[in-house]
Amino acid sequence: MSEILIRGAAAVVTMDPARREIAGGDVLIRGGVIAAVGQGLATAGRVIEARGCVVTPGLVNTHHHLYQSLTRAVPGGQDALLFGWLKTLYPIWARFGPEEMFVSSQVGLAELALSGCSMTSDHLYLFPNGARLDDTIAAAREVGLRFHPTRGAMSIGESDGGLPPDALVEGEAAILDDCIRVVDEFHDASEGAMLRVGLAPCSPFSVSRDLMREAALLARDKRVMLHTHLAENDEDVAYSLAKFGCRPGQYAEDLGWTGDDVWHAHCVKLDAGEIGLFARSGTGVAHCPCSNCRLGSGIAPLRAMRDAGVKVGLGVDGSASNDAGNLIGEARQAMLLQRVSLGADAMSAREALEVATLGGARVLGRGDCGALEPGKRADVAIWDVSGIEAAGAWDPVAALILCGPRAVRDLIVEGRQVVGDGQLLTLDLAAVLARQNLLARRLMG
Repeated sequence: MSEILIRGAAAVVTMDPARREIAGGDVLIRGGVIAAVGQGLATAGRVIEARGCVVTPGLVNTHHHLYQSLTRAVPGGQDALLFGWLKTLYPIWARFGPEEMFVSSQVGLAELALSGCSMTSDHLYLFPNGARLDDTIAAAREVGLRFHPTRGAMSIGESDGGLPPDALVEGEAAILDDCIRVVDEFHDASEGAMLRVGLAPCSPFSVSRDLMREAALLARDKRVMLHTHLAENDEDVAYSLAKFGCRPGQYAEDLGWTGDDVWHAHCVKLDAGEIGLFARSGTGVAHCPCSNCRLGSGIAPLRAMRDAGVKVGLGVDGSASNDAGNLIGEARQAMLLQRVSLGADAMSAREALEVATLGGARVLGRGDCGALEPGKRADVAIWDVSGIEAAGAWDPVAALILCGPRAVRDLIVEGRQVVGDGQLLTLDLAAVLARQNLLARRLMG
């Protein structure tokens, strides 16, 4: 069985129950699993020197729309709030097909990998011109990240009072049929799985109550997780009150959308009662700080959620509403927003790093990931803190969040090296970017 030894790190941040940080630490990987963590470890296998580096668990991204990597900085959507932003972009997304879905996913996944992300979810909720969830799954297999795609959906178009154009919605029976297909074909429930599928009707303003309820029943029958957008901004809450006569948290609970198999994106506008509901039920939250800033949605109550015991991970959200996909950057932004809202002692760099690693793994139901301890999966990020970004830093672990770097030196996923010396090893990235630029020009022209 092959071994890799990561040797002599300035610090190994384990995220184990004791939150140990090991100076001069080593990590031994055997067959895709962490075999040992400590000092003075040895191997007859491959050695990766980590002097001047901080070693952490791979970061975990709990919310993305990978297809949006083709629509960054779109005029008309640059300065719009959520609903206006969607109205600008829906007609562009309606021109996508399988190639656009595949290539944009390659780019988005590569960007995540280079920012230290080893596991990501994705929320794909529109399927124009023959596009399928299969297109994003194929891209993830090439890049080599641990992947949690969710089969999203929109079923209520403009003619029925919904937000999306009618051309982008699907019939609910067809949606449920394809949900069954993708779960049966792709979902892997085993420990160490590289691919798990979830069900994810897009939002309360783009699907019916019936579809939300049926999706929850189907997910529980298939034993897969549920995901959607919730309480993203004031417009979102106002829509829920006007349309359903209740706040978003009550809407979710009424339809079976709370529990340890559910996570909601954003949750910027959760009130104290909803935070308590999520804590009691084990419902998770994907916190997307950069996107929330970009769309002017507000500052999510991350401190209050953490203090109440809500499971929270980080999400980059789509590249059309961020417009970046750098997960270590999200960790810094999450920390800064809590500080500007509540004071400089509201969140430490180490807590932000915990949310970005172990927190995300818990949200996605991955007890086998998120920490560097024997028996966990070998998802490992190696950060070079000897460069200009962290020059002069007294605390290399805190420097990861407070200073930089913003790119990982090496990334290992399930014992396989995906990034080495700052370069993606699994794809010809230049060729992928050339293809992406060609597709973008077609969409613009």
